[in-house]
Amino acid sequence: MADEAVSVEGLVKRYGEMVAVDNLSLRIESGEIFGLLGPNGSGKTTTINCVLQLLSYDRGEVAVFGRPMTATSYELKRRIGVVPQDVAVFDELTVAENIDAFCALYVPDRRRRRALVAEAIDFVDLGGFTKFRPRKLSGGLLRRLNIACGIAHQPELIILDEPTVAVDPQSRNAILDGIRGLNERGATVIYTSHYMEEVEQLCTRIMIMDAGRQLAIGTNDELKSMIGTGERIRVEIIGTEPLGEDVVEQLRRLGHVRTVDYEIPELHVECTSGAHNLSDVLGVLSGRGVAYGRVTSEPPTLNDVFLEITGRALRDEAA
Repeated sequence: MADEAVSVEGLVKRYGEMVAVDNLSLRIESGEIFGLLGPNGSGKTTTINCVLQLLSYDRGEVAVFGRPMTATSYELKRRIGVVPQDVAVFDELTVAENIDAFCALYVPDRRRRRALVAEAIDFVDLGGFTKFRPRKLSGGLLRRLNIACGIAHQPELIILDEPTVAVDPQSRNAILDGIRGLNERGATVIYTSHYMEEVEQLCTRIMIMDAGRQLAIGTNDELKSMIGTGERIRVEIIGTEPLGEDVVEQLRRLGHVRTVDYEIPELHVECTSGAHNLSDVLGVLSGRGVAYGRVTSEPPTLNDVFLEITGRALRDEAA
């Protein structure tokens, strides 16, 4: 369909006996900021490389902007910008020369390219560094240069793979603001990151995948509604006497309570969705004469969703 920026149907990619992408289907609408999440080795990078036709695959169909994507779909590829996780620039070129070199891959006209390079420099706020070579730039500035090289030709579809890895908070905020700006100018964005709070703030829709399969897809709110945790309550217990096991047991018997953990001085209670979770927990404590101080109540985060859906075991494989 014309309003679909990316369409993937029944994608299968094998490396020998290992299935890296397992019958994956996906639709990304034009104008979305689409988050692609998964543990290490989940198939994210392989999926992206198959969409870009940088990898051949065993089965499936890929379309971009409603047209079949092939290795020789050069007109389609000119409409795509890729910002890889590893900074990919030329050390011997200046900032301005790097952006021009990458833009030249898509825009042969030098006059038009000069305007595009200048706009990209302004967009990532590198105006004071145009004559610097990459080795003189901080990590945050290098990331911004990496983005400028990927977006200078003003692509309609931009793929950003971990663009804020190892940068300071100020640079991270600048990069995220820039991504929002690209989207507001009309670009569709595919965004991968291990920083869940970034995805939560930025993305209109999110897919969580593992073992090459789609596990869940939806908006932030839709994903959060899929898991059991509706509220996380923390209570600071005051006093010299530890909280008794009978009080902990009474809390566990409350209707919406999933788990209760107590480690002096904090009580942690996880609940399913309910209108009176906090008042019920505090009611038990007050009724048993337990003194308490600071109380916090938090809704589930995207990180909670991710861990519940993919599991909490460490992953060591490559992404």
